[in-house]
Amino acid sequence: MKTARLALLAFLLLIAFAVEASMLRSTSERASQPDDPAYMALVNAANAVVGVKVKALPNARSNDTLGEERTGSGILIRDDGLVLTIGYLIMEADQVEITDSSGATIPASIVAYDHATGFGLLKALGKLSEKPIRMGSSAPVTQMDRLMIVTGGEEQTISIATVVSKRQFAGYWEYLIKDAIFTSPPRLDHSGAALINKDGELVGVGSLFVMDALTPGEKLPGNMFVPVDLLKPILDELVRTGMQKGAKRPWLGVNSLEEDGRVKVMHVNQESPADKAGVQAGDIILSVEGEPVDTLEKFYDKLWRPGAKPGSDVHLTLLHGVGLKEVTVRSIDRREFMRSKPTV
Repeated sequence: MKTARLALLAFLLLIAFAVEASMLRSTSERASQPDDPAYMALVNAANAVVGVKVKALPNARSNDTLGEERTGSGILIRDDGLVLTIGYLIMEADQVEITDSSGATIPASIVAYDHATGFGLLKALGKLSEKPIRMGSSAPVTQMDRLMIVTGGEEQTISIATVVSKRQFAGYWEYLIKDAIFTSPPRLDHSGAALINKDGELVGVGSLFVMDALTPGEKLPGNMFVPVDLLKPILDELVRTGMQKGAKRPWLGVNSLEEDGRVKVMHVNQESPADKAGVQAGDIILSVEGEPVDTLEKFYDKLWRPGAKPGSDVHLTLLHGVGLKEVTVRSIDRREFMRSKPTV
């Protein structure tokens, strides 16, 4: 039943894609050719999306925001069982399971988590039932493109969304990427979801629900997808070493937002470098190393300036209440702050 439902959904989505591109042959002709390459490409792509279920370490720092038990999706990208997902799902994980399109549940191990891009990689510890998805390119994706969103697991769902913008994205948790893809209408089951083009190729991985998908500050609910082009240059390094060297950069442990042309600290992670230095929620970050910052992008640009490394001192000028406060934060590599599974 599940396979038949999936095939029907893929067929209907193919019709929608074709209508929008003015390339549709008659429905009856399409239905009489179940081996049509375009139809099969979408079915195979959807089948490559798996469910991901994670139980984090009981003392994981991320449990306060993500919970100890987490569910989402992943995408099979290689024949050897390598699965791409969004990294926060597997952060500080203790146990990971994958559910493929046949309903089979297979344990998995963590291969890598890249803080810079947000990608996570898993390795299935058993044979998955489907073929890997074809990796596409996110570069050609543009505003008003219609793309397919697929989630995995027992309740696999497929829908079509419109690309409403493509731009740099600055996350409050010390995160910055280029060419993030924003779609609407939103999906609440976005974590690790596959963003697939009409050729059945993967172009993005689901990360967030956002309220300003079209333009920052203007209300339009949607989702943010991390573009797969960020993965290609670092994939081999991630598989080989579990990380990329470019992700080793200063981390302070502050969650910030832009408010009235200022960078305001919303939250300070307990026991983080910023916490130890005396940074507090409500502080306004006026400058980094004496250089003014008024956006998250500028804050991160100064924090990750050329030559800056974890362990370096970061000098901040803060507005605390009505007074100025100078603090020096001894930065760390963010990986040092995460709980690790004990080795036996």
